[in-house]
Amino acid sequence: MFNRNRFLRRVAAIASISLVAGCSLLSDGDPDSKGPIVVGTTSAPSTLDPAGAWDGSWELFRNIYQTLVAYPNGATTPQPDAAESCSFTDAGSRTYRCTLRADMKFADGDPLNAKAVKHSIDRIRTINAPGGPAGLLGSLDRVEAVGDRGVVFHLNKSDATFPFVLATPAMSIVDPDEYPAGSLRKDDQVFGSGPYKLQSYEDDKQAVLVSNGNYKGFAKRQNDAVTIRYFQDSAGMVKALRDKQIDVTYRGLAADDIVALQQHADTTLQLVDGAGTDISYLVFNPKDPWAKQPAVRKAVAQVVDRGAIAHKVYKDTVDPLYSMVPKGLTGHTTGFFDEYGDPSVPKARKILSDAGITQRVPLTFWYTTDRYGSETALMFQELKRQLDDSGLFTVTLKSRPWKTYVVGYQKGEYPVFGRGWFPDFPDADNFIAPFVGEHNALGTPYPAKEITDRLLPHSRAESDRAETVKDMEQAQQVIVNDSRLIPLWQGRQFVAASEDISGGEQALDPSTIMMMWALHRKTSW
Repeated sequence: MFNRNRFLRRVAAIASISLVAGCSLLSDGDPDSKGPIVVGTTSAPSTLDPAGAWDGSWELFRNIYQTLVAYPNGATTPQPDAAESCSFTDAGSRTYRCTLRADMKFADGDPLNAKAVKHSIDRIRTINAPGGPAGLLGSLDRVEAVGDRGVVFHLNKSDATFPFVLATPAMSIVDPDEYPAGSLRKDDQVFGSGPYKLQSYEDDKQAVLVSNGNYKGFAKRQNDAVTIRYFQDSAGMVKALRDKQIDVTYRGLAADDIVALQQHADTTLQLVDGAGTDISYLVFNPKDPWAKQPAVRKAVAQVVDRGAIAHKVYKDTVDPLYSMVPKGLTGHTTGFFDEYGDPSVPKARKILSDAGITQRVPLTFWYTTDRYGSETALMFQELKRQLDDSGLFTVTLKSRPWKTYVVGYQKGEYPVFGRGWFPDFPDADNFIAPFVGEHNALGTPYPAKEITDRLLPHSRAESDRAETVKDMEQAQQVIVNDSRLIPLWQGRQFVAASEDISGGEQALDPSTIMMMWALHRKTSW
């Protein structure tokens, strides 16, 4: 594996979590002495097929599928999982070879071999699903299966981040007999090789996971079964936790619920507060006659008050963000603050008037109703208030549930829309590359050739990620100058659990995906 030591020392804190209330999460456990551990979340999968999702579906994928490399507890660089070993075989980071563990099998007993790995990666690019993860494989030329256990990835350019890409749940290995090469599965069946197998699934309701006896990898299951329940909002989820209908909550805790848990001592519940790298931001569509104008975008950036959003809407459970790269990652800057300073209506008015715009600018802002937490609607109401009160804009708000919301932005229907981002891997590259280029994760082309043609290729040739700071800073400045993307806030990770649950500290990997196998029930105090 490539050397990232200096980089890792600076990002290791991202994976650390500190206990702020309740009892210790470090006690030894007896797996499932009281039945399955039930985890609540507001982030339901959009699909069960890894080739079709570049979103929160990864939470489920990590636990039922397997990747060649992943993150053991405490690791911040990818380590072999389905693979026995992986490494670059050249100095230019263009040939990456993995050797599978011996006698690997899927949960249904079918063999997991090099051909299955090649099939799994190839179909991602062949299907190229809208909103899918094909964009992560931009540096891949071809995959070669060498015998039963050897897999060689030939890259079309140097890419020291490629092992991080392979560690994402998007690169889950699937059974060629069950997953067609040219289309996504539409049913609710899963055939993976992860620590768990999916016993049953009800769309938007729950996923029942039981241990996979065929699993071979680094995960050490601390429980025999987990049920994931999907909630529409934080209030229902927290009520279920207090009523002991679920044991753990993750993804989607509302600010009011977090504050209530922080302020009221409750010996039956515990709250874990950890550093996070998830971000929230606005996207401007160049197809819209107003949003395509740089002066309009820059005037919005000049008016937006991130501090007010963080305090009034999120009760200081998030932090204002002035760059697409969050704090804690090598290369983070405060570019938007450096450029615009504090919110200023006079400065915004001058930006517009210098461009010949003297009328109130009409803009329609879109947001999703069921993906990024209960405060999303309130945040957009606050954005509307700020922009309308400036006298420079007239903002109309519209919303849709996530599954139809995704279709809309992929078709370019929204003039301005909100997105959130949970990292694929802990590197500044992953907060820039997915959002630029003709084909990006947002469905709105953003050429940014200075980034795509020079800065990213140059940085990806550097195996020591601490040496990419200059490239990442320049890329962020390009985004500031364009203001096609406007960052709003950076989140923190909160996990609430009942008093008898252990493992919360170990359950989050560096991309803040929950590894359900780390959870267990306490047996001593």
